[in-house]
Amino acid sequence: MDSQKTFGEFSPADIESLEPIMKIGLLATINDRGLPHLTLLSSLRASSPTRMAWGQFTEGLSKTYVREHPQTGFLVMTLDRDLWRGKATFTHTAQQGPEFDAFNNTPMFRYNAYFGIHTVYYMDLSGHTGRQALPMGQVVMAAIQTMFARALTNKKRAREVLNPWTIGLMNKLDNLKFLAYVGTDGFPAIIPVIQAQAAGTEQILFSTGAYGSDLEAVPAGAAVAIYAMSLDMETVLMRGQYQGLRRIAGVRCGRVTVDWVYSPMPPKPQQIYPQVALQPITSF
Repeated sequence: MDSQKTFGEFSPADIESLEPIMKIGLLATINDRGLPHLTLLSSLRASSPTRMAWGQFTEGLSKTYVREHPQTGFLVMTLDRDLWRGKATFTHTAQQGPEFDAFNNTPMFRYNAYFGIHTVYYMDLSGHTGRQALPMGQVVMAAIQTMFARALTNKKRAREVLNPWTIGLMNKLDNLKFLAYVGTDGFPAIIPVIQAQAAGTEQILFSTGAYGSDLEAVPAGAAVAIYAMSLDMETVLMRGQYQGLRRIAGVRCGRVTVDWVYSPMPPKPQQIYPQVALQPITSF
């Protein structure tokens, strides 16, 4: 995003396009170790030309992280495959007001007998890319290139970081994948890497055929997070070290060595790798 033209405000057309709940909304935050974290927030929207808002109806790590480190990155993709990417700073929460009412009057929450939005989070916009169409031709070609490079990658037996289910989710070509890292300005940035695929049990590989200039800006050795999701809302969050770019059989690829895996899915979001030891229940 740093090398692209950025806008300091949302236009009326942007605000209208970002309003529907039925969309992909991702928020990148920074955890207590300074590492990037990605969360799916379908309620993420522009509430004014210079402000964003999103609603909380479940507990999660991002709600803690954003209070401790207010710098965030965001990505919104609408159903017609238009994207907005940018940066924003968390400012405050509210449990009443126009956004609170608007969220709870959407069909998803108005007719839900079990839960609704209980807190609204507000962020001041730092800048965004404007509406950009997802470059499907480049994404498809990059996915084919990644598949070719993956077939020629040495998959020597390594740590069992990625289980068979996670590998299957990563290697389905029409699933969505996104990468986040913390930039030199202290804000996380999100890059679509739909072409990304698992190469063995601890490596993620992706061609630079799509979003190549963004991927060139990620420094080798950086901690990155990768969020993968299917259209059936199966999701997984991974984190690891970015190994930089190199050519594999002529294909310029980025590679991530994964060392942490987290399942954001209900009924119990939890860390998958490294495996967390079971703790006995001592109080009831």
